[in-house]
Amino acid sequence: MSSEHTTSQHAPRNWWGPLWPIGEALRFLTVIPVPGLPPMTAEAIPRAIPYFPLTGLALGALLAIVGWSAGALWNETVRAVVLVVAWGVLTAGLHLDGLSDTFDGVMSWRSRDRKLEIMRDSRIGVMGALALAAVLGLKAVFLAAAGDAWFTAAVLAPVLGRWAGVYGIVRFPPAREGGLGRTFQSQLRPGDFLVASSTALILALALGGIHGLIALALVWLVTHLLGRWWTRDLGGLTGDTYGALCEIAEVVALATLTASIPVLRVTM
Repeated sequence: MSSEHTTSQHAPRNWWGPLWPIGEALRFLTVIPVPGLPPMTAEAIPRAIPYFPLTGLALGALLAIVGWSAGALWNETVRAVVLVVAWGVLTAGLHLDGLSDTFDGVMSWRSRDRKLEIMRDSRIGVMGALALAAVLGLKAVFLAAAGDAWFTAAVLAPVLGRWAGVYGIVRFPPAREGGLGRTFQSQLRPGDFLVASSTALILALALGGIHGLIALALVWLVTHLLGRWWTRDLGGLTGDTYGALCEIAEVVALATLTASIPVLRVTM
């Protein structure tokens, strides 16, 4: 048997065909089982970046199922807490970890290099713990007070959060030469951000209407301001800050989508 035949026989099959970047995005950002993909590589992940918002939609759909199930058994408060827990479990705490590391670093008021060292430390500090408590608490209270709007908020917020991460990758320089941000930016193609933004815009309008568009605009504003702040402090963004942008954007989206806006009620 030839060596070429042996190699092809044992090569991992790609069941996704040309859609494999979507599967890669699901595998990278969630714990959702994704069969039929070759082993994950650092070179493959940047190809998945345009589909991060689409992965957010898949996550939101699962959260909707969790929310319906919890709502059939308990009240709105319990449903909200169950949703937030499921949210963290389905993402394996990927972005929550980045949130805590980011705030431990940027709130230390030390030199740039020392802040980056703190962000590499796996231990959590006071500011990281406070950031986690604030984000998880705000998500829970917004969902608990949302009424029927909880469904739209739970589905759309993960979409906008992952778009915020893509915006951070595209718009701001990476902080480290050999970091995740540098790898992502160096392999992005010209149309990647357009694909991600078009997906986020269409889903925001389809799922949230005017509220969805306002949520997207506010997510962009907050993400841009945070990106400028952290770029000034750190010299650029890192994988941790991308996660922090995602988590904060989700809170902004939830706040907007569950808010009672009198002007919109009058005009619609």
